[in-house]
Amino acid sequence: MSVRKIFLYIATVVFLLCVGACAPTVENPKVVGDLPTIFPDYVDVTIPVGIAPLNFSVNVEADCIDVTVKGSKSGTLHTAGDYADFDIDDWHQIVEENKGGDLNVTVCALRNGEWTQYRDFAIHVSNYALDEWGLTYRRIAPGYETYSHMGLYQRSLSDFEESELIDNTRVPGACFNCHTANRTNPKQMVFHVRGDHGATMIQIDGKREWLKAKNDLLGGSMVYPYWHPSGKYCAFSTNQTRQGFHMVKDERIEVFDLSSDIFVYNPATHEIISDSLIMTKDWSENCPVFSPDGRTLYFMTCLQQDYPANYKKEQYNLCSISFNPETAKFGDHVDTLFNAAAQNKSLTWPRPSYDGKYILFTLMDYGYFSVWHEESDQWLLDLATLEVHPLENVNSPHADSYHNWNVNSHWIVFTSRRGDGLYTRLYMASIDDQGNATKPFLLPQRNPKEYYDETLYSFNTPDFTATSVSFDARSAAREILSDQRVETKAK
Repeated sequence: MSVRKIFLYIATVVFLLCVGACAPTVENPKVVGDLPTIFPDYVDVTIPVGIAPLNFSVNVEADCIDVTVKGSKSGTLHTAGDYADFDIDDWHQIVEENKGGDLNVTVCALRNGEWTQYRDFAIHVSNYALDEWGLTYRRIAPGYETYSHMGLYQRSLSDFEESELIDNTRVPGACFNCHTANRTNPKQMVFHVRGDHGATMIQIDGKREWLKAKNDLLGGSMVYPYWHPSGKYCAFSTNQTRQGFHMVKDERIEVFDLSSDIFVYNPATHEIISDSLIMTKDWSENCPVFSPDGRTLYFMTCLQQDYPANYKKEQYNLCSISFNPETAKFGDHVDTLFNAAAQNKSLTWPRPSYDGKYILFTLMDYGYFSVWHEESDQWLLDLATLEVHPLENVNSPHADSYHNWNVNSHWIVFTSRRGDGLYTRLYMASIDDQGNATKPFLLPQRNPKEYYDETLYSFNTPDFTATSVSFDARSAAREILSDQRVETKAK
């Protein structure tokens, strides 16, 4: 026998012995009435068919954990080891078989030679399809002094594969932000670049243009974009953003705008379409988004304050103005849909559901950079009745912030600091036809405890993507550094 074959034989034996050692058969377990304490907390969550395995660890010192999953309709799945690590193909099969039903999970832990069996818990499998390939998001250190290492990434939702879209190691000192696809379709995508080589990137069907970061007509750069459903236009805000630093416990930073306005951009003509109703002197218009039919532009606005002295008086309301895509003309008046300031609150990040039923927004005490506000929560506005309500099952004691819908308007992704109060992580939840939300679940990882303990980055600005994003980061970096920019002009 060759040395190579001997080595492979020994390695196989050692592997089998190890597997056998950490995966003994459960015998005579002590049954307790307590639920297992697991990370992530997947107890009683609702998931879509096609989601990656909900691997988890048990928060007890144990020699081994044994997990059995039984479908309420059919199928059984088993895993044993240091943590619950489900086979991807077997997981997808049992989830598919139990669509509209439950996965009942039994957890046993081996400690000091004795097994403990915890009370079973359920994972509910939704009838609502996911309909998206994955997510896009930004990963950034949870500080604020410098951009440090950060970038835009994409992640398949059916497994654990993550890949870079563009990272600032390719363009040192750059900040990539505000990436947005058209109704989750990455064939039309935009993002903003801050730094010495600032620009706004628009990519349509693989063709990129880098717009000059500022225009004489605008008070700042083109940020916070949102596509018109036709793809013919993209709405932007233009902001003169500043940061202020707190000197009180549990408050780190405040972000405010010396001024902000909104407008619509036509990529085909490079024209900026503005109106005096949405570019006012005394009010700060911000975060424009189109309705699903493209005939209404929603945005938030607040009375301009003397910053930084009166930053706590910065309270935004939700407004709208009609828009005619055929003529590129705005309506003759602005409507207030939700007066948050009247309730001594501030509204931020409005996002209409693609079915036209709701606007999801974040509500907090003041300001609009909700990621730094522990009191920020997710709320829903019913566009038929203009009634609002908090998403009780979604909200937590920590900052729940930036969010987006999937294309069928039954799933949301959002950021939350609920894990440790410091890092923002990505959570998903389902919204039913009555506007009720399910308990959110943390984005699955192969070994979630190891991954989230060792990852030194926050996740933010998440969005669903219908397909994987085709983006040439190497050539894009060269284009950014070239400083060749397209001029925009007023219509």
